[in-house]
Amino acid sequence: MPYFHVVFTLPAPAREIAFQNKAVVYAILFRCAAETLTTIAADPKHLGAQLGVTAVLHTWGQTLQHHPHVHCVVPGGGPSLDGTRWVACRPGFFLPVRVLSRLFRRLFLQELQAAFAAGQLRFFSDLAHLADPAAFTQRLDQLRRTDWVVCAKPPFGGPEQVLAYLGRYTHRVAIANSRLVSLSDGKVRFAWKDYRQHSKTKLMTLDAGEFMRRFLLHTLPDGFHRIRHYGFLANGGRNDRLALCSQLLAVRHLPPDREAGTDPFAKCEIPACPHCGGTMRRIDVVPRACARDQPFRCDTS
Repeated sequence: MPYFHVVFTLPAPAREIAFQNKAVVYAILFRCAAETLTTIAADPKHLGAQLGVTAVLHTWGQTLQHHPHVHCVVPGGGPSLDGTRWVACRPGFFLPVRVLSRLFRRLFLQELQAAFAAGQLRFFSDLAHLADPAAFTQRLDQLRRTDWVVCAKPPFGGPEQVLAYLGRYTHRVAIANSRLVSLSDGKVRFAWKDYRQHSKTKLMTLDAGEFMRRFLLHTLPDGFHRIRHYGFLANGGRNDRLALCSQLLAVRHLPPDREAGTDPFAKCEIPACPHCGGTMRRIDVVPRACARDQPFRCDTS
């Protein structure tokens, strides 16, 4: 099964608001990116499936300027809306980016307007005028006329590549040590890639104070979670939903400490409770001697 990499980016007029309202706007960015993916995927015209999304927030560009965007790793398919079959996307194609970008823009601006109306946004310095409702409405109109960028990158090579990507990418800070070239005479030199020139590597020199200012732009609010999961990967009820995905994909699970052929439950499909439909998990085994000498007691506490 392929995994796709989708990136949602805020345009400059929205980035300014996000910088002065990090906790509120970053949370809106997460929610709208996930809702955009799950809504379009659920549409039978596009996929007609439930999605699972792992989203990671990054707030920097190659030169350490403020550039908030969310990276989403998404399986190339999901359970049908009625949960009876697995729906896979077309080979090499996930969802139309133009449709994604328009819905993302609409959802984000709706939530931003609601946050303003609820008094959750604060404005300072060059943005102080946006506290006026008329000025804020004008900024929203500007954003509605702006093209928003959603980038769907080529699919990963497989689950191993996805794990390798997430393992090295999810806990990164704004710049890796390997990009630092020198510190001398109060100046920092570091390497960066110019994506407008085919990812050509260049060197940038900044005063140490400016370098630290840019680095600290990316400090997150206390307690803010920069990795979040949605859809069938969301925390609540995730085990049951993943069990359903495994059933639909005809995947069997064996306990890691048992070899195939030695587990008496190995030939069983993933069991479901006949009453609630939830996944049944073995919590203990009653020894044969105990089963003969003592009456069976079912304790559901």
